[in-house]
Amino acid sequence: MASPRTITIVALSVALGLFFVFMGTIKLTPRLSRDAYNEMKRAYKSYVRALPMLKKMGVSSILLRKSIGALEVACGIVMTLVPGRPKDVANFLLLLLVLAVLFFHQLVGDPLKRYAHALVFGILLTCRLLIARQPEELPPEKRMLSVNGDEQPLVHEAAPEKGKMKVS
Repeated sequence: MASPRTITIVALSVALGLFFVFMGTIKLTPRLSRDAYNEMKRAYKSYVRALPMLKKMGVSSILLRKSIGALEVACGIVMTLVPGRPKDVANFLLLLLVLAVLFFHQLVGDPLKRYAHALVFGILLTCRLLIARQPEELPPEKRMLSVNGDEQPLVHEAAPEKGKMKVS
């Protein structure tokens, strides 16, 4: 049976991955929701207006929206389907992306209700990354240390119980 840690990581990975595939798709095409797509277009125009340096670098609102959408879709697919280390990399990239989006929302003065979802999903990405980076807990029978070819219990397990002396 899978450990609770593994189940948590898989559940968070799939849920977050599907969410970011969905949100990225909305940024890229009006097929899922024309209203949401038009709202994204409007929002990204205000982000580029609020950051004149993006205009100077040649970044239009269309390029910014489509690049963020494509990154969300790609990282969402990795979070959902690809096992191992790439999942953590995608998680980290999405976390950076969420931080950038939160910065954009603050920059244009959006109310909390406009970016609360980004805040919540940023917290979930952080939790998933922290859980995934924790070392796996080994069962007691596997907690042995090999010293000069001899298997010995780890130090904290070899210590005598409190109040008892170890006699050799």
